[in-house]
Amino acid sequence: MALESEWNALVEATSNELFYRHEFLRIWMDNFVPGVSPRVLTLRDADGSLSAVLPLWEERTTLLGVPVRQLSAAANAHSCRFDLVAKAPDLAAAAFVSHLRSAGGWDVLRLTDVPDGGAAWRLHAVARESGLPVGEWESLNSPYVPLPATRDVFQKTLQSKFKANCRRRRRKLEEKGRLTFERVDGGLGLEGALEEGFLLEQSGWKGARGTAMAQDARTRGFYTELARDAAYRQRLALYFLRLDGRPVAFHFGLEYGGRYFLLKPGYDEGLRECSPGQLLVDEVIGSCIDRGLREFDFLGPDMVWKRDWTNEVRRHTWLYVFNDSPFGRALCAAKFQWGPAVKEVVSRWRR
Repeated sequence: MALESEWNALVEATSNELFYRHEFLRIWMDNFVPGVSPRVLTLRDADGSLSAVLPLWEERTTLLGVPVRQLSAAANAHSCRFDLVAKAPDLAAAAFVSHLRSAGGWDVLRLTDVPDGGAAWRLHAVARESGLPVGEWESLNSPYVPLPATRDVFQKTLQSKFKANCRRRRRKLEEKGRLTFERVDGGLGLEGALEEGFLLEQSGWKGARGTAMAQDARTRGFYTELARDAAYRQRLALYFLRLDGRPVAFHFGLEYGGRYFLLKPGYDEGLRECSPGQLLVDEVIGSCIDRGLREFDFLGPDMVWKRDWTNEVRRHTWLYVFNDSPFGRALCAAKFQWGPAVKEVVSRWRR
């Protein structure tokens, strides 16, 4: 907690990414890994000012069925992206790799969903150059929409057939009742709106699979606390499409640095033929343009419905660094050499 002010100043002076801010990481750790041993690496300039941070936590887990001591990024699927935050990535990477080599007590370092161009790529490169075994695995290609100055300009970027389908589906939905669009960013109605969103998301396939926000205490706690904190900081954007007052599509979104981030969508699957989810995206993008935002970030994996709106994607990769030991080298070889080779042989045999 004592690092919060200078941590956020460092984020704002570098990538200025919402998901690297102190409050986001604190809320994540409080809910997903409470009570664990954090291992936060920090680097300071000669004048004592914070110049780099890498938030990690220690866990005992398994890799390919083998018990390992892992230093993990303070992130999971709900974090969207993760990175080393550093004013001078080369300097920070060299310092942190040197520290990890000398400190010991770990077998593998895993940094999840690092975006292309992220500073953690320098740490990965420095580790490789210093002789540590490394590997990488492409995880997500997240679509995003660069937003123009006006709605008319944006509409011209969409395919005519898709726009016609949206108009037809809107008319079909309007035949069932009165459509309204709502944005909730805080206030006395926040808890009720959040509960409506949770229930709507849970009503579909996510509820059937057990992956909805409200079905896991940790996940529900994370999004609830995140919503309250974001409302306080004027970053929350809960959007609803309502049919006669009843929510039929929902966004849990955040606004930061001129960008809109769609963390969780949901829609009434009983109205699938009317595409309420896509109709809400249309409304939200229009609202973002009106508000002067420069980007709509879908986050998460690449999906067909997202590609109706854009061809732009942001690539993310899991980066692995293994300790320079016989065990670490064997783990790296098993994951990135032997395992893929066996899969290729099996694939050829099946063909």
